[in-house]
Amino acid sequence: MSDLYSEIDLFSEFDRLQQQIAGLFGGFPSSIRSGRFGAFPQVNIGTTDDSIEIVAFAPGINPAELDVSIDRGLLTISGERKAARPEPNADTHKNTREDIRTYAQERFAGSFRRVIELPQTADPDKVQARYLNGCLSISVGKRESSKPRAIAVQ
Repeated sequence: MSDLYSEIDLFSEFDRLQQQIAGLFGGFPSSIRSGRFGAFPQVNIGTTDDSIEIVAFAPGINPAELDVSIDRGLLTISGERKAARPEPNADTHKNTREDIRTYAQERFAGSFRRVIELPQTADPDKVQARYLNGCLSISVGKRESSKPRAIAVQ
């Protein structure tokens, strides 16, 4: 039986099959975890008894150029990240930033827009946003009617 599988790497075959299946459903994410690869900014979303907490990882962006808005239960984060260009070599003073030709770029640059659907418990009048160390932290308060409360038994 080992002769049958000696020429085939089963893990590679399973990975290829998973990519093909993911390609069939790529346009229809069912949750934040199944969103498109490379979505920017990447986010973590959590909840407390009092609020919905969103952290968007957006390093290298001027906070004044970020736009955060809520409309009809959708939180939108948009802005633009400028391209980071390498500094010219200090030893050769003749090169400028414009002389440097990039042949590989893994860091996203350009305009972006990320839309996150908020739960019905979110109160759009109770929103705070703060940018620190490349992380945009957004706290959306919950409606009073949605908060847990104790019921007195009579």
